[in-house]
Amino acid sequence: MASKKQKKQYPKKYPMKKNVKKPFQLSPSYILFSLFLIVFIFFGTLVFLSARNSSSSTNGSSDSGSEEQQFIVQTAEYAQTLKEEYGVLPSISVAQAILESDWGRSELSVKNNNFYGIKGSNPDQTVMMNTKEFVDGKWIEIEAPFRKYASWQESMDDHAKLFANGTTWNPDQYASVLAAADYKEAAYALETSGYATDPDYPVKLIRLIEEFDLHQYD
Repeated sequence: MASKKQKKQYPKKYPMKKNVKKPFQLSPSYILFSLFLIVFIFFGTLVFLSARNSSSSTNGSSDSGSEEQQFIVQTAEYAQTLKEEYGVLPSISVAQAILESDWGRSELSVKNNNFYGIKGSNPDQTVMMNTKEFVDGKWIEIEAPFRKYASWQESMDDHAKLFANGTTWNPDQYASVLAAADYKEAAYALETSGYATDPDYPVKLIRLIEEFDLHQYD
């Protein structure tokens, strides 16, 4: 009996499984870390910018303070020399120079070395400029002739001579300023003698003198 042919046995083929990509999921720890990093960078930037602005501001204030201190030392030294000759308190001279010239930065002081806003009458030695005057209880703007000087020292000389010699119509006009016992008395004597029209002039001078210890030069 013929034997049946045996069928060849082939290994079974199984369908290949397709790699199915799982959707990317952020873990809670990764999210927290990312948020922390963003917040850290944000606040770090704010701190850096704040520190830089503060440094710039400090440097600006320092420069301004240095200029002001230099102005005080410069004028105070010369004012002490003038006191020996004319008797004007250096604290008053320096405070007036600060107030009238804005620390030597006003147009009148920069271009014409006039620290005190002293007026004149000679056209060859004056310059016309606008100024404010307190008249009849209110401020008005007028144009007036102000003296021109070759140097700021000449301006301080003229200021001291004005107090010592008075005006052409009253030689003793500022005698009370020279006779004052201290800077406070001298500041109010300036008002009563008619030096300035600003009713707050004495208070402004006293504030400057005390803020910058100008009385130490008296």
